[in-house]
Amino acid sequence: MNEKIRQILKYVVTALLAVFFIWLAVRKIEWAEFWQGLTQTRWGYIVLFLIASVVALVFRAFRWQKLLQPLEPDTKVIRTWDATNVGNLANVALPGVGELLRCGMVTSPRATYDKVLGTVLMERIWDVLAIVVLFVVALALKWNEFGSFFQDTILAPASGRLSLWWIAVIVLAVGAAAVWAVFHWRHSNKLCGRIAAAVKGMLEGVGTFFKMDHKLRFALYTAGLWLMYILMSYFGLKAIPALSHLGFIDALFISAVGNIASVIPVPSGMGPYHYLVMVTLGSLYACTSEIGLLYAVLCHETHAILIILLGVISYIHRGVRKKN
Repeated sequence: MNEKIRQILKYVVTALLAVFFIWLAVRKIEWAEFWQGLTQTRWGYIVLFLIASVVALVFRAFRWQKLLQPLEPDTKVIRTWDATNVGNLANVALPGVGELLRCGMVTSPRATYDKVLGTVLMERIWDVLAIVVLFVVALALKWNEFGSFFQDTILAPASGRLSLWWIAVIVLAVGAAAVWAVFHWRHSNKLCGRIAAAVKGMLEGVGTFFKMDHKLRFALYTAGLWLMYILMSYFGLKAIPALSHLGFIDALFISAVGNIASVIPVPSGMGPYHYLVMVTLGSLYACTSEIGLLYAVLCHETHAILIILLGVISYIHRGVRKKN
């Protein structure tokens, strides 16, 4: 199949997937109640949400800089900041493209593309671990409230559907088989040889974590990043009077659930995030679908607008820096 046609089909499928989840979220919404809730929004908390969002991006830029420094010691944080913002901007329209784009923006003769991509993979590994930790902490602190929802909705959904455990096992098995095949035939097949070389470079990028100085600082950046994500959820709850009675642990659990949407390949998580968060709020706290959707829209769209603005600013700033 022609590469251009394949790319078009990919984007069409991701767009249709986003539309499907949006339809799931809005199909039973009473819009008069939604707009009434919007008029009662406490916008001061949305300002705090935006501040936490910016600080989270700052932590992400510093963390990526630490991973890149074993490859390229002269990497400046302004470079990772601009690349991260431009990559996020690209992800708003085309899921996954932003990660590839930002890698290309920080490459150098020593920090080749495949190695830089490995550092992004290491970032994702830490983020997945952070989500697991959030779930464990939330469940340990409020098992009576979150336990049954976690088991019935996330781990073991209704009969006829796969749980996350089985999905994870299948993905890992397929991935392991693919890696074995690539390295087994790397000398006899040109394509496998190229893939094996790229994987080797990526693994070198992943390994930068073990070579970098100040690993504790990296861990603190990660902790700060996810603390900001939890605060974003917390300020979102406080912005809506009907949800303002919920506390920090509730925000922690909702943040973990919301980040599951990031693995679904749709533009900027639109659709899956709204649906997952709305179902979570309705199931755990018996809030109406309208209030659940209002929370999701305020958090997601506010963050999306910020991402677009910062992405445009960083794109312009990078252009100016290159000219100078």
